[in-house]
Amino acid sequence: MAAASGGGLLRRWRRPAEGLGRAVRAVCGGGRAAAGALRAEQLAERLRRSEEEKRETPKDPAQRRIRELAMLSKQLQQVHPNVLAKVLKQETVYQNEEIVVINKPYGLPVHGGPGIKNCIADVLPILAKMLENMKAEPLHLCHRLDKETTGVMVLARSKEAAERIRLLFKTRQVEKIYWAITLGDPDPTEGIVEIPIVEKEVRSHQSHYKMTLAPNYRLSPEDGKVVKIRKNRNAESAVTRYRLLASSAACSLLELQPITGVKHQIRVHLAYGLGCPILGDHKYSHWSKLAPQKLPEITLKRLKLEQSKARHLPLHLHARRLSLPLGEQIDLVCKLPLFFQKTLRKLELDIPKD
Repeated sequence: MAAASGGGLLRRWRRPAEGLGRAVRAVCGGGRAAAGALRAEQLAERLRRSEEEKRETPKDPAQRRIRELAMLSKQLQQVHPNVLAKVLKQETVYQNEEIVVINKPYGLPVHGGPGIKNCIADVLPILAKMLENMKAEPLHLCHRLDKETTGVMVLARSKEAAERIRLLFKTRQVEKIYWAITLGDPDPTEGIVEIPIVEKEVRSHQSHYKMTLAPNYRLSPEDGKVVKIRKNRNAESAVTRYRLLASSAACSLLELQPITGVKHQIRVHLAYGLGCPILGDHKYSHWSKLAPQKLPEITLKRLKLEQSKARHLPLHLHARRLSLPLGEQIDLVCKLPLFFQKTLRKLELDIPKD
C-alpha cells in the first residue's frame, strides 16, 4: 500500500496571494516606469480604482478571507502559464514513474472555455518539464474536477497510462471519497442516493441550463403508492453513498462516495435528492433563479457573515481521498484547503480523525 498526502494551495492565505500578486505585477508590468508612460486620465483612473478597492475591503476577518479567496481565484486567471505551472508543482503530493498527483487549487478550471485564460490542461507540458526535464512528454488528464472543487487530481506521464487510468474510472474500480459542508442534516444520516440525472433548460427571466433529477418513480397523489414512470432517455444513472460525520449550526459535514461519475452528481444529489445543498453552491441552491444561497441566521452568525455577502462564499466540496489500483493499491489523500478548515472551526463541526 502506497500512501501520499499534501496540503492545498490555500494553506496560507497571505503568502500565495502575495506571491501571485508579484507574479501578476511581473507579467503585466507596473511601478514608476509604467506609471510614467500612462496618460494623465489613465493614471487618474488607476488611482480611483485603488481608492475604491480600499473602501471595499471588509473590516471583518471572515469577510476579508472570502474576498481574498475570490481575488486569488481571479489572479490564477491572470498569471503567466509558467507561474501557474510552478504553483501546481508546489501542490504535487505524490509521483512515481506512471503518475503525478496534485492537490487541485480552488477556482482553477481543468479545461479551457469562453472567458478562461488559464486552465490545468494548458500548462501540463510546462509542468512536466518542471517535474522532470525539458524533453519530458506532456502530462495527461485522467479525470475531471469542477472549477470550484479542490483536492486529489491524478495526471499520467504517458498516453498509455492515461488510457489505463481512465478505464479504471470508467469501470468504477477507483474509490473516490469527498468531504462537503452542507446546509441542513440528511435524513437518514447515512444511505445511498440512486436517482438518474439529466440536463435541462431552466425557463425563467434568466434562462440557463442545470443538471437535475430524473427519477424513475413517483408517489401517486391519489393513494400515496410508489408508481414507476417513463424513463427519460437522456438521463444518466447516478449513485452516491453518503454518511454524516458531524452536525452543528444548521450545517453538516458529510463524507461522500460517488459510485458513478455524472456531471455535478454530488451537488445535484445533495441539493435536490437530500435537500442539503453544499455550502457555497449558489447554482444548485435554487431551481428557477440564479441567486446567492440563502443561509440560516445561526450559520451567518457563526461565519460572521451578512446575507448580502453570501454570494462570495466558496463551494465547500473537497476531493479528500482516491484509491487507485495500479499494480499495488495507491491510497492518495489531500488535506483540506485552509478556507474549508476555518469554516469547520467557525461552525464547530469536529473533523474526524483519520
